[in-house]
Amino acid sequence: MLNIDLSGRVALVTGGNSGIGLGIARGLGKAGASLVVLGRNQAKLDVACSELASLPCQVHGIAVDICGDGMADDVVQKVVDRFGRLDILVHCAGVTARKRPEDLTDSDWRLVNGTNLDAAFKLIRAAYPHLKKSGAGRIINIGSMLSLFGSPWGAAYAASKGAIVQYSRSLATAWAKDGITVNCLLPGWINTDLTASARTEVPGLNEKVLAGTPVGRWGATKDLEGIAAFLSSDAASFITGTAIPVDGGYSVQV
Repeated sequence: MLNIDLSGRVALVTGGNSGIGLGIARGLGKAGASLVVLGRNQAKLDVACSELASLPCQVHGIAVDICGDGMADDVVQKVVDRFGRLDILVHCAGVTARKRPEDLTDSDWRLVNGTNLDAAFKLIRAAYPHLKKSGAGRIINIGSMLSLFGSPWGAAYAASKGAIVQYSRSLATAWAKDGITVNCLLPGWINTDLTASARTEVPGLNEKVLAGTPVGRWGATKDLEGIAAFLSSDAASFITGTAIPVDGGYSVQV
C-alpha cells in the first residue's frame, strides 16, 4: 500500500476555512503537512483551525482578503517567518456570480476573476522562490468542471476556471526544471455551502446532478482529500501540467 507522508512540509491553502478548501487542508494535514489556512471570515477560520488541530500536524490560520494590494507577498512572508519554508501551495479561494452573461457587471467580472485567477497569479509569483528552494515544490490550483464546458449562468466563473488550467500548464512547463509540479483539480458537483445555495435557486438541480453523475451521488469534500495529498507527495513527482476531474464521472458524459 502506498503511504503518503508529508511530514516536514508546509502547505498554504487559500479558502481553506470551508468547503473544498477545508477538505483539501484536511487531507494534507492527515498526511502530516503543517498547514497555513487562509480565509476572509475570522469566525469560520477559527472553526476550521479548531477542527484541523485534531490532526497530526501544526495549524495556523490567517484571516485575510487575498485580493488586497500586497497581500500575496505579505502572506507568503508570514508563512516563511513562522515555519521557515513553503513546500505546497493550494489556491482554492473562489467566488462566482450566478448571472446570465448579459447581466454581468464590470464589478462582477472583476470580483470573480480577481479572486479565482488574479489572486492565484500573485500568490504563486510570491511563493515561487520558496517552492524552488524546497526542491519538491507543489502547486495545486482548483479549477472546475466549468473549465471543460460552459454554463449560461457561469460565464465569469467559467472564464476564470478555464484560464487557471492554462496558466497552470504554462507554469508546469516553466518550472519543471526547478523541481516544481503544477496541477489542477476540477471538482464537479460537490456538496458545499455554495452548491447548497444553487440547489435552492435552481429548480430540479439536485435531480439533474444525481441523474447525470455515474456514481449516483453528490461529491463530498472528503473526496478531494486523497488526490490533493497524492499530488503533493513524492509519489506524484512525475505528474505535472494535468487537470484532473473529481466529479464522479459527470464530465465524461458531457
